[in-house]
Amino acid sequence: MRVLRMRQVQDRIGLSKSSIYDRLNVKSPRYDNTFPRPIKIGVSAVGWLEESINDWICSRMEDVAELNN
Repeated sequence: MRVLRMRQVQDRIGLSKSSIYDRLNVKSPRYDNTFPRPIKIGVSAVGWLEESINDWICSRMEDVAELNN
């Protein structure tokens, strides 16, 4: 298992830091309840499990494929 930090998640999914936090914020119009939640890895540090990010990317690709059919 590998933990990705914010910069790695940004590079992997192509979203900015603020867009990622918008997807996590219930009050945001861009909230996405399917977006993986970060885990605490230190006092003020968080990260995401690489597998959960990969699964989210795959689910987004499946959603797009369904729309195109």
